Amino acid sequence: MSDVRWMIDGYQEWLDRQGLPVHTGLAIDLMQAETKPWARLGADAAFIHLDARGDFSTCYLADIAAGRSTEPMRGIFEEVFYVLDGNGSTVLELPDGKQRSFEWQRGSLFAIPVNTRYRHHNSSGTKKARLASVSDLPTVMKLFRDEKFVFDNPHVFDRLGEEKFFKGEGTFIPTREHRHMWETNFVPNLLTFDQMRVSHGRGTGSMNIMFILADGTMHAHMSEIPAGNYKKAHVHGEGYFIFQLSGEGYSLYWNVGEEPIRVDWTYGVMHSPPYRMWHQHFNVASEGARYLAIAFGSMRYPFLKEKLQVIQRSYTVKNPDVQIEYEDEDPKIRRLFDAERAKYLARGKAPAASR
Repeated sequence: MSDVRWMIDGYQEWLDRQGLPVHTGLAIDLMQAETKPWARLGADAAFIHLDARGDFSTCYLADIAAGRSTEPMRGIFEEVFYVLDGNGSTVLELPDGKQRSFEWQRGSLFAIPVNTRYRHHNSSGTKKARLASVSDLPTVMKLFRDEKFVFDNPHVFDRLGEEKFFKGEGTFIPTREHRHMWETNFVPNLLTFDQMRVSHGRGTGSMNIMFILADGTMHAHMSEIPAGNYKKAHVHGEGYFIFQLSGEGYSLYWNVGEEPIRVDWTYGVMHSPPYRMWHQHFNVASEGARYLAIAFGSMRYPFLKEKLQVIQRSYTVKNPDVQIEYEDEDPKIRRLFDAERAKYLARGKAPAASR
C-alpha cells in the first residue's frame, strides 16, 4: 500500500516542481522578499502563500532585470498584476496575429484576459521591475492536473473587452455605497486614481471602488482610509491579498477572546485576514492610506456563495456579526490608535483632523 497516492494537491505538486521560494506567514514586505530564477517565466520569482491564502488563488512575485523581458506566457486561468516598482510594458498577442500593448509603472494594475499570450518588458536600462501576480491557478491546476492543458491550450476566449480598456480608460458602473464599480483591463496608477466613491459605512470618510478586470472572475477593490483615521473592525472569508499602497499604519487581527496580533505597514506590505478573523486597519499618517485587495470571485461573477453574501450585504445597516461600529468597539482600540498617532506627529509630521 506504500505506493498508493491519495490526498493529492495538483497545484502543490506543480509548485514543488518549480523549485522557487515560497514565503508564508500572516504578512510580508513584498519589497524585500527573496526571489530565484524561474525557467518558465525567464525571470526571478517567488510565490507568496500567506496563512489566509485560501484554496482558490495564489500570488507570485516577478523580478524583471533591467532591459530584459520575460518569456511569452499564457494559461487558462485568470491573472491580475500589480506593479510594485519599475517601469515597462506588456504586449498581448491576439488570435488574429495583431498585438495590443500598454505601458506600466509603479502603482499600475492590470489583468491578462484568460489564455491570452503575453510578455512583459522592462524599459529601464538600470533598474529591475518587480510585479506581483494574483491568479486562480490553484483552482485550475487542481481541477485538471495537466500542465500542458493549462499552459499550452489553443482555445480562444472572448475576454479582451473594449479597446479603451487597454488605454487606461474605463467605464464607471454605479450601484450603491461600497459596491460602485470601474470596468477596465488596465489602471495606469492606483496611487492617483480618482474614481473612488465615499463609503462611510466602513468608516467615516472612507473611499472605495470595485474593479471589473478583463471581464473576469478575479476580484479587486481599492479603499482609502483618511489621514489620521481608521476603519471599522470587520470579518469576512479568507483568500484576500491586501497590498498597502500608501500611508503608514497598522492592522490588528484577533479571534474573540484572544489578544490582537499587530501588523505594521507602509508601501509594499502584504497581509491577509484568516477566515472569519476580526481585523481592523489604522492609518496614523497625515495622508490618505490606500490599499488594494485581490481575491477570487468578482462582483460580476461571485462564484462562491460566501462572496455572493458579501456583495449583497449593506454596510449602512448595523450587523454585529460582520462589523463592529465605532461606538461598540473596545475602548483600548481608540487609546492605542491615539497613542500611535501621537508618536507619528511627534516625528514632525504635519497634523490632520482625526475622526
